[in-house]
Amino acid sequence: CLHLIDSLRDDAIKEMAYCEYYYFTGQHDKAVNLSELYLNHPNTMLRLSACLIHTFANLSLNRINAAKGGLKSLKKADKQTTAMSIFVAVAAQTLLHLPIGEIPPLEDYLTELPIGMRLWGCYVLAHEAYLKQEYEKSLGIIETCLTLTTKTYPIAMIYLNLMGAMDAMNLRKEDIAKKYFMDAWLMAKPDSLIEGIGEHHGLLQGLIETCIRNDYPEDYQKIIQITYQFSYGWRRIHNPATDENIADNLTTMEFTIAMLANRGWTNTEIASHLNITVRTVKQHLSSIFNKLNI
Repeated sequence: CLHLIDSLRDDAIKEMAYCEYYYFTGQHDKAVNLSELYLNHPNTMLRLSACLIHTFANLSLNRINAAKGGLKSLKKADKQTTAMSIFVAVAAQTLLHLPIGEIPPLEDYLTELPIGMRLWGCYVLAHEAYLKQEYEKSLGIIETCLTLTTKTYPIAMIYLNLMGAMDAMNLRKEDIAKKYFMDAWLMAKPDSLIEGIGEHHGLLQGLIETCIRNDYPEDYQKIIQITYQFSYGWRRIHNPATDENIADNLTTMEFTIAMLANRGWTNTEIASHLNITVRTVKQHLSSIFNKLNI
């Protein structure tokens, strides 16, 4: 990543590329400081990238008002600018559950976007289908994108593979889920692009623990730290009408087990998946029930 960024000749593009690199490697403070400089930049790509990075980075820093303010710089003009604005708005609305008003269908504008953004737009559409519990449709979008793409676009492909892993877990196809997750991990590890993995922790339903906790303990701890930061901010921004503290005191392992139990997994199945004993699962469940007053 850094080698590619250093080769860029345009100073503004190079600086925004560093901003994106900082965010996707979990360096949120640096990402915020750089993105602020481009929120009103005349270059559409730079401005909209800054809006999105500014929103998500501030969320992880628990700066909720600043996170919401990052979306105020969206503007519409020519068709490509409109497409990019729709892309950012739909991404924010889908991933953060933030109501932004009426937005045209993203799929009608995908062809106006550069290929990397197009792939990430497909991830957003797949995530939208996932939220509707249309897991087969979501997985179909993922498989089609990855099959037809001949070049490597790391960020988009990491997120696409994570989405595929989530879909497969909900379809109870554990081996396929692990394959998608490891494809994401092996693409993320060389440049430590671990932000997306941390963001999806609960939705991955134990795949992080199962696949990398023992083999990559230092990376695992960094991912868990990102998870706590992101989820803490996310719960405060996506729906302030609910009790914001409902899951604050659950550990990541407890949250994972709660997600699996909620999806109908038995204690034995959870134990096998996470490589722990049934007794340990029961202990975690007892703690979960106690913390959530169940």
